[in-house]
Amino acid sequence: MSSAGLSTLSPVPREPLLFPNGFHTPLHLDLDYESIFIYLSFSGSLTPMRVLPYDTIESVKLKIKKSEGLPLLTNKQKLVCGGRELARSNSLLKDYGVTEGNVLHLVIRPTDLQTINVRTSCGKEFSFQVERCRDVGYVKQQIAKKEKRFAHLEQQEVVCNGEPLEDQWLIDDICSKYNDVVIHLFVREKYAEVKTGIDELSIVATKLNDRKNNDVDGDNYRRKFDASKEDSREYEAVEQIVPRISLDRNILLEPVIVNPKVELAPEIWNMINSSYDGLDSGNYPIRSAEGTGGAYFMLDSTGQKCVSVFKPIDEEPMAVNNPRGLPLSLDGEGLKKGTTVGQGAFREVAAYILDHPISGRRSLFGDEKGFAGVPPTAMVKCLHKGFNHPEDFTAKIGSLQLFMENSGSCEDMGPGAFPVKEVHKITVLDLRLANADRHAGNILISKEGENDQAILIPIDHGYCLPTSFEDCTFEWLYWPQARQPYSPETVDYIKSLDAEEDIALLKFHGWDLQVECARTLQISTMLLKKGVDRGMTPFAIGSLMCRESLNKDSVIEGIVQEALDSVLPSTSEATFLDAVSYIMDQRLDEIVNSIS
Repeated sequence: MSSAGLSTLSPVPREPLLFPNGFHTPLHLDLDYESIFIYLSFSGSLTPMRVLPYDTIESVKLKIKKSEGLPLLTNKQKLVCGGRELARSNSLLKDYGVTEGNVLHLVIRPTDLQTINVRTSCGKEFSFQVERCRDVGYVKQQIAKKEKRFAHLEQQEVVCNGEPLEDQWLIDDICSKYNDVVIHLFVREKYAEVKTGIDELSIVATKLNDRKNNDVDGDNYRRKFDASKEDSREYEAVEQIVPRISLDRNILLEPVIVNPKVELAPEIWNMINSSYDGLDSGNYPIRSAEGTGGAYFMLDSTGQKCVSVFKPIDEEPMAVNNPRGLPLSLDGEGLKKGTTVGQGAFREVAAYILDHPISGRRSLFGDEKGFAGVPPTAMVKCLHKGFNHPEDFTAKIGSLQLFMENSGSCEDMGPGAFPVKEVHKITVLDLRLANADRHAGNILISKEGENDQAILIPIDHGYCLPTSFEDCTFEWLYWPQARQPYSPETVDYIKSLDAEEDIALLKFHGWDLQVECARTLQISTMLLKKGVDRGMTPFAIGSLMCRESLNKDSVIEGIVQEALDSVLPSTSEATFLDAVSYIMDQRLDEIVNSIS
């Protein structure tokens, strides 16, 4: 979406406000109600806008929408100021410290946009985005702007999956029919005979390189198996996990393994190899139109199926190569309090590692699904010119997560349709990890079984395990399922959790948690376990971890501060946690007794 629509936001002359009592009061006479000018940054342009310090974040978003007529709901927009996301809709601008002349960065998650990849009969390739409500005729106009050879629209023939498309076809209908993340179109002159030696149904315009297995490189990554084992799956996995070696030195995709004792599970290797095959086949990574950082859909060798999502650490929000135009973090802190720019990928992987299955700790070699269903995720190094490289061309480190087929996200429907069990598994994960960014947009919905039962899939965990609880937010807190008690099975799972073992497990995988993050994991796990021991619901426990308002500490923050005040500065971490446990018991008992 272009930024042209924002150009209509123009400065509004300062004028008296009409108060409820009917009197006009000049703005300069009451500083508390004086409007201020801020600047809205979107798609590289700055636009002045007049607001009031007492405007809520939601009202500012509505002003933007009303002024510009943007076809976006307020939950599709994010506002960032001074390196912090203005995430609490009911909080005031003044609470976030927004003052005259501040720049607010508008980030939109335009789920109504569709990515179109085009390959012409003359071999040119390009991509662009259009609204789903547009038709093929409009797409032809966009193609004509990019390729002069097809300037005469009546001569264009647009083909998708071998099927010619009529001008009146809507993009949304095409998406529904082919269920593609990206629509691949082939364009040729309608009356010209075109012969090509390649498949017209994809954007691949180069021949595949012959793959050669390099014994030296292959041995560096080949899994070690016990020859005496008779499990056929393990022997099959041997062939799947040998990394592909390409003759193209401009393509690289390999796992980052800090501890050589770590053996990645087969589904991780399959994801990496499928993603590599897509790159090696000429399929470019496709940058998502959503989110505040760089996230890329990685296609398989056919170019028709998305297999994974890659998030480079240097393209995270406020990182040096962020493609969304967000300002560079000056102190290293991320958009959420207690997080650090460049560590989002580690947190993505940590969420997967710590999502233990019901039976216990996930086997390093096994593929058992985690309790909350976090998609398989690994740290990788990837080199490709399709990423955001404003100045140089180097390999990027980031998280690679398995792409999950879905029917949309939880923001697309009311929460009443979600099974209680599915909501509860998300609540357990978020409470354990003190997630600072759980909203309906990062919970996907999948359908399973004959009855198409809804399955919830949690994604986007770059803001979990913060150093403090200040920005913890859980949208499910307001869903009816959160007020229902946990099932006995879920309670047993929670009781099996061990924060010390989790910290050791992350260290084994190469991430030595800093003291503050480890403390958060220990305290949040402690709160969850003590809460279920007292029969508390997800809502009751989550309410203790989340702030009621921006400037009022949460209950858990108060417990931590009281513990800090009760011990000496030189006290050991174990003694401090004992103090937290003692104070937490007292506070929880008071809460439970007051309810009963």
